[in-house]
Amino acid sequence: MQNIAVSNVTDRYVKTSTESTRIASLDIVRGVAMILMAIDHVRVYSGLPAGGPTFGIFFTRWITNFVAPTFVFLAGTSAYLYGRKCLHRASLSKFLAVRGLWLVFLELTILRVCWTFNFDFQHYLLAGVIWMIGWSMIALAAAVYLPTVLVATIGICLIALHNITDLVRPQLAHMFGSEGPNWLLRIIYFGGGFRIGESGPPLYILYVLVPWIGLMFAGYAFGHVIERASELKRRVHLWLGAYLTGLFLVLRAISIYGDPRAWDHRTFFSFLNTTKYPASLEYLLMTIGPMFIVWFLAEQWKGRIASVIEIFGRVPMFYYLLHIPLIHLAACVVSVIREGQLDPWLFTNHPIAPGPVPAGYAWSLGLLYLVYAVCLILLYFPCRWFAEKKKTSRSMLLRFL
Repeated sequence: MQNIAVSNVTDRYVKTSTESTRIASLDIVRGVAMILMAIDHVRVYSGLPAGGPTFGIFFTRWITNFVAPTFVFLAGTSAYLYGRKCLHRASLSKFLAVRGLWLVFLELTILRVCWTFNFDFQHYLLAGVIWMIGWSMIALAAAVYLPTVLVATIGICLIALHNITDLVRPQLAHMFGSEGPNWLLRIIYFGGGFRIGESGPPLYILYVLVPWIGLMFAGYAFGHVIERASELKRRVHLWLGAYLTGLFLVLRAISIYGDPRAWDHRTFFSFLNTTKYPASLEYLLMTIGPMFIVWFLAEQWKGRIASVIEIFGRVPMFYYLLHIPLIHLAACVVSVIREGQLDPWLFTNHPIAPGPVPAGYAWSLGLLYLVYAVCLILLYFPCRWFAEKKKTSRSMLLRFL
């Protein structure tokens, strides 16, 4: 899995009559997601499979499912709040378009090298979570000119209705022919890989755009709620969290609509094993519902632990750019300690096309979580420094990190 996601549109502020104050609960929720994200990215280099067969391995992967939906939804909310500071919608639209293109560029260049530690661009390009967030921001750049209610309606429809395609997949396969959907349809919804041009590099689509664009639109519209009184916001967070989680349980139990992957009624694992690529309705309900419950709790969360988590949530793009090469480097250190050499597998096309795991390479779960904890501690100090730097600096460049 590539879970990331990172949605730091800019500093989030709510304007009052006398000052602008940061929304700590939003940063705490995002910080929780970022802390979880690193678990799965350590797993990428551990050689352990993405899910199962043991409970420990399954849970290590499953708990990180909450990351991408949280980032995408909060990216939309952050865009709305940033737009409240702009004099014109055109300013917000331009910022989102430029930032979106910047994220797409990062995904295909710097982040690709960080994931692989190789420069063989001819044989591997990845359209991951940052790619998806970038294009979703570009779509939102156009949508901000629409009434917010219409943006919300479009977003909810994309989330709730896209699984209708599951009912007509045989017909779709016949319609597309032996070669399947074209490159544009793969990017938008069907995923898979395709070669750029006749002799260009293959682009692997891990994160398609639908329904993720819809989730960002919904997050943007939710910005209206953020402006309301604190007690009302908490009630909305709790109500939405309970309702969406309950809806997931009902849809999953009846197995009629919302996820093409049928679950085995004999196992609890399969009940939770919803489809992420592309993200099904049940997957989004399973993750966004608990996100709102965490947000409800975060509204009243104070203390040292909350402050540490908030630091990570204030600088998500900076964190993302640091954590992948740090985790990859940590895996190299582990390889030298365990094997006496750098395993060539660490320089293959991670995270989705690295080839078979070498015999005897796979880590234990204990080692995975030890490396994760060390990386998290090391990440805190530069993130704290950068959070303070952003607070005091008005540099335009820092808005893009």
